[in-house]
Amino acid sequence: MFLPQHVSKRWARRNLLQFAALAVSAPAWPLAAAHPTAGLSIADVTDKPVLGDEFPTQSPQLVLEMVRVSHFDLKRVQQLVDAHPSLARAAWDWGFGDWETALGAASHMGNRPIAEYLVSRGAPPSLFSAAMLGQLEMVKAFAGVQLGIQRIRGPHSISLLAHAQAGGEAAQKVYEFIRSLGDAEGDTSAPLSPADLESIVGGYPFGTAPNDCIEVSANKNNLTWTRRGTMGRPLFHLGERVFYPSGAPAVRIRFTQQGSETKMTIHDPDVVLTALRRK
Repeated sequence: MFLPQHVSKRWARRNLLQFAALAVSAPAWPLAAAHPTAGLSIADVTDKPVLGDEFPTQSPQLVLEMVRVSHFDLKRVQQLVDAHPSLARAAWDWGFGDWETALGAASHMGNRPIAEYLVSRGAPPSLFSAAMLGQLEMVKAFAGVQLGIQRIRGPHSISLLAHAQAGGEAAQKVYEFIRSLGDAEGDTSAPLSPADLESIVGGYPFGTAPNDCIEVSANKNNLTWTRRGTMGRPLFHLGERVFYPSGAPAVRIRFTQQGSETKMTIHDPDVVLTALRRK
């Protein structure tokens, strides 16, 4: 794969690979809904379709699987779209409004076969898919009508430049064009001291249910924010122990000292949650 020297390898390791690994292992969250035939006799349901409470919207589990496998599994993508053609346009919110389409997943992973298949089955092409697929004229057309396209972020805050990098040799000219616009690199995370890291990592319970807890974990100096039972969110450090979760730059997660305890406050944009770190 074409890997220009200018691209930040820090970004590739920290954001792209970290989030891709989390997406691949994302759980299929169950729906707590009553069975639609509860209380009916056999005669009432004979020869009638069984519909879930989400009807006529598509099953959230199916949509989640579609977006997840669009990162890496062409065969499963084809099976899902053959069975449910509209899934070619599926989108999933990974948290805090970090929406990702099936095509978006394939695009930031540089998975050309999946991206081309999805477009052929009705997925709307995007600026990000064009960058990855090496469609220079399409990217230039976007740039001609919208200033600052190089600063627009895709799912998980992945830059347009990184999408072009993911496209390899076929997208080299797109990469060079985007970089020529200036200010195209991803954001730079502020350093985090070992003491701050130690004071933040841990569990933050906010209720009595099993999943009413936020776990903040560390991999070297990179933090991941996870509500139990959901997919983790890499945290981007803005400085002074203030972060935003990847894909949601308007959200703020602050860690402050309250006596000997660490307090987490989440603003989205108003305060939506506060919790103290478990001893």
